[in-house]
Amino acid sequence: MTTPHATGPLRGVRVIELGALGPAPYCGALLSDLGADVVRVDRLVLDDVGVDTPARFDFYNRNKRSVALDLKHPEGLAAALDLAAKADVLIEGFRPGVAEKLGIGPLDCRARNPRMVFGRMTGWGQTGPLAQYAGHDINYIALTGALHAMGPGDGRPAVPLNLVGDLGGGAMYLAVGVLAAYVDAQRSGQGQVVDAAMIDGVSNMLSLMYGFMQGGMWKDARESNLTDGGAHFYGTYLTQDDKFVAVGAIEARFYAQLLAGMGLNAGDLPPQNDQAAWPRMRVLFSEVFARRTRDEWVQAMQGHDACFTPVLNLQEAPQHPQLRDRSSFIQFDGVLHPAPAPRFEHTPVNLRRPAPRPGQHTLEVLGEWGLPVAQAQKLVAQGAARQD
Repeated sequence: MTTPHATGPLRGVRVIELGALGPAPYCGALLSDLGADVVRVDRLVLDDVGVDTPARFDFYNRNKRSVALDLKHPEGLAAALDLAAKADVLIEGFRPGVAEKLGIGPLDCRARNPRMVFGRMTGWGQTGPLAQYAGHDINYIALTGALHAMGPGDGRPAVPLNLVGDLGGGAMYLAVGVLAAYVDAQRSGQGQVVDAAMIDGVSNMLSLMYGFMQGGMWKDARESNLTDGGAHFYGTYLTQDDKFVAVGAIEARFYAQLLAGMGLNAGDLPPQNDQAAWPRMRVLFSEVFARRTRDEWVQAMQGHDACFTPVLNLQEAPQHPQLRDRSSFIQFDGVLHPAPAPRFEHTPVNLRRPAPRPGQHTLEVLGEWGLPVAQAQKLVAQGAARQD
């Protein structure tokens, strides 16, 4: 397969990603989708880092190259530091102190490359009483209050995949942080450490709710508020065929359109924002939506600007006309990929290569980044590196 050159706005930016799980590689994928040359430094022997996923389905590592180095081998560590000396950004997702223990912490890299941005991704952060404890997305969002706020009022908190902690509060904030620090380094000549913690990012994402709660406009209970399923006009409803539709008609003009599409007369109903009436209005809406199938409701709502959509499953979504028109999913290497986002007017982004096998590009990258071929081959012979 021909590998096209990067064309995105980050083309020419060099990023080192120390192999990890979850949000750190997703951040690397965001940067690589935008054109950065992201080189993942993998272990020589992988155990719990997702090796069972065939490369072509490992979307978090698409558009990257892989160098396999033994960071506990003096020559392997030296090669990693040589790469860091040429990089603009380094991303790591270890527990606090592990990078320093390996000899590739911020001070080690700064001694070779003072302009480099050192991005750190953790759940709890680099400091605090939980910093050294294990956790996953569900634990981080639980501690911030986000998990408590989602789900049915009379049931358990709903688990929102790993979108809120790992990806939203983690990878996205790390990406914004390292890009902001990179811009600053171009002006100042000085890199810096970016400490991205999922508990910080998720807490920041809850800004609206915490503000509203302190202003008396948000109840600290599930399904009691405007956008948590408490309002009958912002939620999901079961249809006749055991599928669902979603409504989000917050504004009065959209609510009027929703009622019209449902065949309801606003004059016969309580005011939209009468919170005391929300529970019985949810019952009414449930009864009405249960009378037709999901797709019949889609047809009935045609022409009504009502903030109404079907709830599609993961197989249906890529086929929806809106997503097809936007090419939100694209075929690459025989696999359907979510397309890179966002879109750019003058520097379009693209998919260039599927996720690499660990060590697939060791000799290629080491040579390209300035290590003599003979020296790179010696690293492999010494067991400090591996070329797959």
